[in-house]
Amino acid sequence: MSALEGLRVVDASTLFAGPMAAMHLGDMGAHVIKVEHPNRPDPARGHGPSKDGQNLWWKTLGRNKRTAAIDLHTPGGREAFLRLARTADVVIENFRPGTLERWGLDYPVLSAENTGLVLARVTGFGQIGPYRRRPGFGTLAEAMSGFASSTGEPDGPPTLPPFGLADGIASLATAYAIMVALHARGRDGKGQEVDVAIIEPILAMLGPQITRWDQLGTVQPRTGNRSANNAPRNAYRTADGSWVAVSTSAQSIAERVVALVGRAELADEAWFASGAGRAEHADLLDEAVGGWIARHSRDEVIDAFEKAEAAVAPIYDASDIVADPQFNALGTVHRIHDDDLGEMAMQGPLFRLSRDDATIAFTGRSHGADTDAVLGELGYSADELAALREEGSIG
Repeated sequence: MSALEGLRVVDASTLFAGPMAAMHLGDMGAHVIKVEHPNRPDPARGHGPSKDGQNLWWKTLGRNKRTAAIDLHTPGGREAFLRLARTADVVIENFRPGTLERWGLDYPVLSAENTGLVLARVTGFGQIGPYRRRPGFGTLAEAMSGFASSTGEPDGPPTLPPFGLADGIASLATAYAIMVALHARGRDGKGQEVDVAIIEPILAMLGPQITRWDQLGTVQPRTGNRSANNAPRNAYRTADGSWVAVSTSAQSIAERVVALVGRAELADEAWFASGAGRAEHADLLDEAVGGWIARHSRDEVIDAFEKAEAAVAPIYDASDIVADPQFNALGTVHRIHDDDLGEMAMQGPLFRLSRDDATIAFTGRSHGADTDAVLGELGYSADELAALREEGSIG
């Protein structure tokens, strides 16, 4: 049995934060119906690499979701969406603020016959404020949150991540917020609206930067792969051309590392006694640690660090991940049958539960593949579906 079995979710969002939140809920057993415009499917279907005309990102993002193509602009599409909302526990949307209201699909309307409905609204800047109508993407959140300004080399430019970091963080926040709202529904049976601004959740991941500015008037500088809080902490190249990452957040680990590389005397220095003190001497520590690592292969480095109980990890790409014994022991990589491409590997659910299953029942389906089945379950006859399709309300 799955933990969220019986939970019905309508995913009317596009691109990444909203759809990924729905994906997380679907992994835990929620019944997710993906609603897309008949002529303008989710742009995520066109992001990233494809094989034989099949988008690979969508295969993951759209997993565990039935797909229905409905035009919410039209009277017929609006009515179909209302019927869906009456059966749902959760609706996720990311239209610009005011759009659902303009279509007559705001929360009072959607919840009129379903008072327990939770409406999760995911936008770049939230439902209120001077920026609320601006187009909002994760890149803008990464820029405005302080992430880009604190990322990169000290003498280099602010650096954006090469993937949807802010969207991914917002997806977790959205899934969490939905579960909070569902728990609150247990008090009186009433749902509510959830307002997630993508610019906000990433702030929580960046530490006390706001408090630091408030109390000290300083901002976190760019430090490359180093840390302002401890050293040695960096990416180091091995003798065979691989890379490893070393962290010494704990004092005992730092002492073990310098002993391992033959510089145990450094631990006797007064400045070595704190992470901040070590960070001020990062050049010296990097020279000692990096020099030792550069004389050994990656396997030799990992083996030596493990024997010394010091913290190190190889810097992986996807080819390393699928072969790693720890990821395999955890079952991180799932192999799923896809109707178009056959067996494919993808990352599985984010965690394991001791009593309930988390699973990938099927990969992302084609645009509108389940429209007739989904609407048929809502009571639409074959003739009614044909009429809706003729008028362009469904696809």
